[in-house]
Amino acid sequence: MQRTTVLQEEWWIRAEATWGSASAGQDLVALRAENDQLRRALAGRAVIDQARGMVMVLTPCSRGAARNLLVDVSRQCDTKLPEVAAAVVAAWEGKPLPERLQRALRRALRRFHAEDRGCTRHRPMSRPGRERP
Repeated sequence: MQRTTVLQEEWWIRAEATWGSASAGQDLVALRAENDQLRRALAGRAVIDQARGMVMVLTPCSRGAARNLLVDVSRQCDTKLPEVAAAVVAAWEGKPLPERLQRALRRALRRFHAEDRGCTRHRPMSRPGRERP
């Protein structure tokens, strides 16, 4: 409660300082632009989280690995991550995934599985009495 009150007081002090000044209109425009940018970022984040969850279910992998896989596809296609995520979610709902995203996703999955196999190949054997070759 204390922090909220302090923040509200600071806001009012700034608002009173700019009241009637010519820059108040500019500040309002800047705040609206920032608000719109934050809304777009939050919407993009939600679709990224949804696509990441779908990758985790299908692959199966951790949250970090799923995000890395989506980032890999994004880089290969030179497409923003929220756009890749939206396409993956749309494909889950029945819309065809664009061919370039399909190819990039296949390559990313191949790399993911190759790295995964590489990690498991070098684990020591857990059976007692057997030596590693």
